[in-house]
Amino acid sequence: MKTLTFETTINAPRARVWDTMLKLDTYQAWTAAFCEGSTYEGSWDKGARIRFGTPSGHGTIAIIAENQLHTYVSIQHIGMIDKGVEDTTSDKVKAMTPAFENYRFTDTPQGTLLTVTMDTIPDYEQYMHDTYPKALALLKELCER
Repeated sequence: MKTLTFETTINAPRARVWDTMLKLDTYQAWTAAFCEGSTYEGSWDKGARIRFGTPSGHGTIAIIAENQLHTYVSIQHIGMIDKGVEDTTSDKVKAMTPAFENYRFTDTPQGTLLTVTMDTIPDYEQYMHDTYPKALALLKELCER
């Protein structure tokens, strides 16, 4: 696993960035950069189980490892979803999990610095380098409206 880091400064307060990032309708808007129709089912509460998915029935299963309101959220990916079927036990999944995706929200004179750290396997590294900046640009646009 490799840990990747992405950052963007958003001209909006932390609470607005947090809400825009996590509310379902705006989550779907900024994550469209990864896959049109991306969504989630579940809660962002600490310890909650959450499913991230696409219209084709693919995605990941996770646990919210940490949630510090307007400051930090940590997602612990524990499995995959393939055509709607959850997998938390196969060798393929065990090689990729647990993987963490963390979001830190920091006040700056310009608004909010959003720092993303995420664990990934080599197969997804280039995709994340290509796509995450696009997703963060969409999030920034939504927050600054």
